[in-house]
Amino acid sequence: MTTVSAEPFEFVCDPKTTALVCIDFQRDFMEPGGFGESLGNDVATLRVAIEPAKRVIEAFRERGLMVIHTREGHRPDLGDLFPAKRDRGNPSLRIGDAGPMGRLLTRGSAGHDIIPELYPIEGEVVLDKPGKGSFYATDLETILRARGITHLVLIGVTTEVCVQTTAREANDRGFDCLILSDCTGSYFPEFHQSALAMFSAQGGIVGWVTDSDALLTALDKGE
Repeated sequence: MTTVSAEPFEFVCDPKTTALVCIDFQRDFMEPGGFGESLGNDVATLRVAIEPAKRVIEAFRERGLMVIHTREGHRPDLGDLFPAKRDRGNPSLRIGDAGPMGRLLTRGSAGHDIIPELYPIEGEVVLDKPGKGSFYATDLETILRARGITHLVLIGVTTEVCVQTTAREANDRGFDCLILSDCTGSYFPEFHQSALAMFSAQGGIVGWVTDSDALLTALDKGE
């Protein structure tokens, strides 16, 4: 077993039944010209998560542990896109519109894909999802149950939207979740901090929070 220093108390897991879920590290969210910028956001605020996330991904790969990548986006025919989502926020460009990296948040476009720095390798699960949560309208739960996974380490963007939604979905399904504070990010620093506080409040009502250094130290000690 591996014991990780975390809030509100130590997170204990068996690495063999723990999966790393990398949530929406997509060009559309993290690079200029994508969907995130079309909403008026500064994408540079998310890029601080890249290097610590890269170290964690590499640590899981070195140990042969499960790594999953998610991508938010929609079918090319937009048949799975609700009008309420398409029009919310009155963006300068809407989902499905042509942008510098192809059609925004549309499967098959360059912007929909994962950033080169954190790109999946052969054998890793890449999960396409139409919503914010990684469990909604996907086979993620089936994949995790089939592998005997009971614990999740969550990293990705944004902290208060897709990461938080996934953490809450996972919690309701009986998975224990550890969220890495420096491997997640938000366009709004105050939202990032608030979401982290909510995860670990009330004795870890949603999950545990720590940083990449604490997790990597614990993995090294467990070897």
